[in-house]
Amino acid sequence: MDFFNLNWSQLFTPDTPIFESVIRGTVVYIGIFILVRLIPNRQMGGIGMNDMLLIVLIASAATNALAGERKSIVSGIVLIATVILWSYLFNLLAFHFESLHKLFHPKPNIVVKDGEVQQQNLQKQLITEEELKGKLRCQGVEDFSKVKEAYIESNGQVSVVAYESA
Repeated sequence: MDFFNLNWSQLFTPDTPIFESVIRGTVVYIGIFILVRLIPNRQMGGIGMNDMLLIVLIASAATNALAGERKSIVSGIVLIATVILWSYLFNLLAFHFESLHKLFHPKPNIVVKDGEVQQQNLQKQLITEEELKGKLRCQGVEDFSKVKEAYIESNGQVSVVAYESA
C-alpha cells in the first residue's frame, strides 16, 4: 500500500483539450438552460433557474474531477470555470438587456385576484388548488377571500398581497 505513489503529472495535465472542455461546458449549460426554460412549472424551491442550473452542473463537473472519471483535476476546473462564466454572462446580459431579462426571469404569474383563484394560470403552472392553499398558508393566509393578489414568482415562490384588515 503506497499512498504517496501518485502520478502527479496525470493529476494536473489536462486529459481533454482545454478548448474541448470549454465547448462541452458551453453546450451542456445552454442546452440544459433551454430545456429547463421550456418546462412551464417554476417550482424550484426558492432558487432561480439559472442558480439551480449552475449548482447542478458544478456538482456534476466537480464529481467527475473528484471521482477520477476525468484523470486531470485541471480538466474538471476548466469545465467548472466555463459553467460559472456562462452563468455570470447570462446574469450580466439579463441585467443590461430587458428582453433577455424577461427570458431568464419570467414575469410573475397571477394565481389569485380579488379572492378568486385564476384556474387557467394555475393550470399553466401545473399547480393544484391544494398546493396553492399550502403555499398561501406558509404566507400566513388561510382563505382565498383574504387575498387581493397572489403571484407565482419566477423562482417558484408565492408572493401574496392581502386585503388590509379594517
